[in-house]
Amino acid sequence: MSTPHVLLGLLVNGPRHGYDLKKAHDERLPQAKPLAFGQVYATLGRLERDGYVEQSGQEREGGPDRTTYSLTEAGRAQIDDWLAQTERPAPYVSSTLFSKVVVSLLVADADRARDYLIAQRAAHTARMRELTAVKTTPGAGLGDIVAADYAIAHLDADLRWLTTTLQRVADLHREVHG
Repeated sequence: MSTPHVLLGLLVNGPRHGYDLKKAHDERLPQAKPLAFGQVYATLGRLERDGYVEQSGQEREGGPDRTTYSLTEAGRAQIDDWLAQTERPAPYVSSTLFSKVVVSLLVADADRARDYLIAQRAAHTARMRELTAVKTTPGAGLGDIVAADYAIAHLDADLRWLTTTLQRVADLHREVHG
């Protein structure tokens, strides 16, 4: 995720302070890792340094002063450029799941690898059920539903791969042990 671009996107509709940006991020991207306040303020500092945002005021809402930031024209151009670029599919397989399955096949016997694959498949299925429930929860926002759809699609792909790998392990076991 590009935290600077997400923060720029959250500023498109008007000035906000760091606390509000963090809160908006966590609400609009509910399945994403929540941002730390320090990350928000450090990113705003870099965006200000680069001319993409500017301080536009101070607010006090029953607590300490909060600096409000506004998007500059350069910031608007930056977000427009970023949104116009398509994302290149990842050139390498880089997931803990993939690595763990490969290592289990290298260091374990077929039964142990099969047990791991079955357990992982069950964990993925349980997570899919949780996400499906999120989509049908009364009052679920569009962000919640879109995030759940995205996660379900990835889990579904993983499940298909786990099932295929499980079948390959079974085939190899039959081939080796007759």
